[in-house]
Amino acid sequence: MTYAETRAELAREIDATCRLTGQFVLRSGRTADEYFDKYRFEADPRLLDRVAAELAALVPADTEVLAGLEMGGIPVVTALGRHTGLPCAFVRKTAKPYGTARLAEGADLAGRRVLVIEDVVTSGGQVVVSTGQLRELGARVEWALCVIDRAEGGAALLAEHGVALRALFGRADLEAHRTVRPTG
Repeated sequence: MTYAETRAELAREIDATCRLTGQFVLRSGRTADEYFDKYRFEADPRLLDRVAAELAALVPADTEVLAGLEMGGIPVVTALGRHTGLPCAFVRKTAKPYGTARLAEGADLAGRRVLVIEDVVTSGGQVVVSTGQLRELGARVEWALCVIDRAEGGAALLAEHGVALRALFGRADLEAHRTVRPTG
């Protein structure tokens, strides 16, 4: 199987695993008859391992630490660390108010080249916020990596903040390899 065929098959499997039909209320308050449940690929160890194996080729060569964002980036960064051998950090949306009171747990970030890991990027807002916080901790962040870029402005917003986005798949990749399933 060629690389293109392998990617197409992985895109089909992610789409088939994660795309749900029914009635769903979205974060915006809008109702949709379809929903993409990204946690389904993250909860499937075999599928997550395949995703991480493909993501490993997209990690910039000078990366010293992988930093997964709460919540979806945590399983992805853990699997990716296994494939790259790079140390990982787990980044909260806000520092916990007890114990170590840290924003980021795991590997030390200060002065190191850190690759921010997210599962799905839509607007890019949380990646921008987290990147700013990591930079305040001394991390050198120039790149972010995600499994899926929904192509809704996230890459452009990140670029405005000095972060280049790499994605395993764009929305168009999943749509191009979509398997139509009957409903009911």
